Amino acid sequence: MDGIVFFRTRQHDEVVDFYRELGATVWREQPDCTILQAGDFRVGFCAREAADTEGIVTFVFEDRAGVDAAYDDLADRADEPPRFNERYGIYQFFATDPEGRTVEFQTFE
Repeated sequence: MDGIVFFRTRQHDEVVDFYRELGATVWREQPDCTILQAGDFRVGFCAREAADTEGIVTFVFEDRAGVDAAYDDLADRADEPPRFNERYGIYQFFATDPEGRTVEFQTFE
């Protein structure tokens, strides 16, 4: 079984560009929605008059090097540098997309 998480967006093009710059590719274009894919993860953004900004979009990397590379690209949007989260056994950081959604970058350790 596969799945897609969809979000309403008021800033379709800016949001899609943000995730494409992270390495996601367009999986499918629909009349007012773009579905992006990053590995096995798919997320769709649909142009609407209101935006869904709750929840966390999380990208999982193979190792710390992947998380660190993402941080290098997003340091200006990141809350703080990557760190080890002992409680969950992950190395992670959080950033914000153009519309205010929380985006997490992590690897399990």
